[in-house]
Amino acid sequence: MKTEPPVTTVIYDLDGVLLDTEPIYTEVTQTIVGRWGKVFDWSVKSNMIGRRSIDAARYLVERLDLPISAEEYLELRQAGLDEGFSRAPAIAGAERFSRALEARGLRQGIATSSERRQFELKSSSHTEWFSIFRTAVTGDDARVGSGKPAPDIFLVAAAELQASPESCLVFEDSPSGVQAAVAAGMRVVAIPDPRMDVTRYEDADLVVGGFDAIDIDALPLLGA
Repeated sequence: MKTEPPVTTVIYDLDGVLLDTEPIYTEVTQTIVGRWGKVFDWSVKSNMIGRRSIDAARYLVERLDLPISAEEYLELRQAGLDEGFSRAPAIAGAERFSRALEARGLRQGIATSSERRQFELKSSSHTEWFSIFRTAVTGDDARVGSGKPAPDIFLVAAAELQASPESCLVFEDSPSGVQAAVAAGMRVVAIPDPRMDVTRYEDADLVVGGFDAIDIDALPLLGA
């Protein structure tokens, strides 16, 4: 990983990075597509992770040739997701890691493709932990013109945190998220799903299996 300039600000994706929500999406989506004898497997899901809801929905409907619109799919899945999100567990090591950075005085924020309403549901059982994040920019923020892999959401988060892009370090699990961080001029650590093809993360500065595999002292942190 590059060592200059030092990192002053850390920005996290939400789903699959801080909270383990992906199984919830899988269960609810399979229930829906199963009505038409379709299978929501990894070959489909791997290309949806990290995208804004409407973009992912359009991909799903087209890929599985569903007899509904993307908007209808999103409507169908809402109730199931609402129930699941309210009990979304933390990703192993995420809270410990982020609290360690908080103790070192780094600014931290969240940049998620989720809409604000979904973010509030997902974070509802983690309010004390999430209070350490100084901002949370969501995919439906009017300032986010285009979703990942466009850099918009990370640039908005950096502005909220009063940080220059080159001083930011991003944690992402999706290829589109990594592309977005790189396009924003930020360094990025990828934490991919074990099923994901790691060659899709060649632009990341570091690829790890989880937060517990990261040596904080080896990161180019200001004051570290």
